[in-house]
Amino acid sequence: MDWRTITFDWNRARAFLVAAREGSFSAAGRALGLSQPTVGRQVAALEEELGVALIERVGRSFALTEAGAEVAEHLGAMAEAATRASLAAAGQSSSLEGNVSVTASEIITAVLLPPIVATVRAAHPGITLELVASNDVRDLRRREADIAVRTGRPADPELVGRKIRDGAAYLYGTPAYLASLGPLASPADLARAEILGFDRTERLIAGLAQLGVPVTQRNVPIVTTSHLVQWEMAKRGMGLCFMMAEVGDPEPAVVRAHPELPPLPLPMWVVSHRELQTSQRIRVVFDLLVEGLLALGATGA
Repeated sequence: MDWRTITFDWNRARAFLVAAREGSFSAAGRALGLSQPTVGRQVAALEEELGVALIERVGRSFALTEAGAEVAEHLGAMAEAATRASLAAAGQSSSLEGNVSVTASEIITAVLLPPIVATVRAAHPGITLELVASNDVRDLRRREADIAVRTGRPADPELVGRKIRDGAAYLYGTPAYLASLGPLASPADLARAEILGFDRTERLIAGLAQLGVPVTQRNVPIVTTSHLVQWEMAKRGMGLCFMMAEVGDPEPAVVRAHPELPPLPLPMWVVSHRELQTSQRIRVVFDLLVEGLLALGATGA
């Protein structure tokens, strides 16, 4: 291989690749932690290094040239290789010092993880934790997190996981709100309730119908992407909210909406990338997460 043929700066190439995938310099800047002008300058410098136009200005946006599209495709393969190299290097670490990122839903992060985090910090003060509280599934293969607490078995063969339990989620509301609905002879009577949800999609409506609650979009007058916000509203008597039993049952402000209403299955897994299992600090955090979540389930927390 003639190494002299590689004449461009990788940081500039990365800036171009992220801009191409994100669709704008401003979005690329947010992804990379750089300013929009800096990304623009790096892309311009890459064009000068390669001697080819990679983008065409279209108003305030841009479009890839034919050469730009081809270069972006090759750089994508380089980015995948760089990610794999990073995973392999991180996996060989035997230090109990350094950062470990853990992603979980808002509710799990806010309610279930704090005592486990306290245990990790007390036992291993050299490990710093980054908690990514998100209801979106983060890509462990791209190092968007080292460890994830998920409600489902990992399908990717590059991921390994430990099942915590077959959990369940129920509809909860305040006793006063449920009383305001009138007699609830069966789960079908909950069709008089307002449901707090993430959206008004057919998926939510179909899921409730399968549980025996025939609702329409009119039953979902408030939507928010934040489960914590939904839960706080439910605790204030503003409607019914789905919540995992570990969080809902101990909450004194609410009760299960109906004793005959079946739950939504909610299996809990702790997952990480296979390569990271050889990193001692990541393995320690992984094991303590598993131990702590198993203990919470055993105590009914």
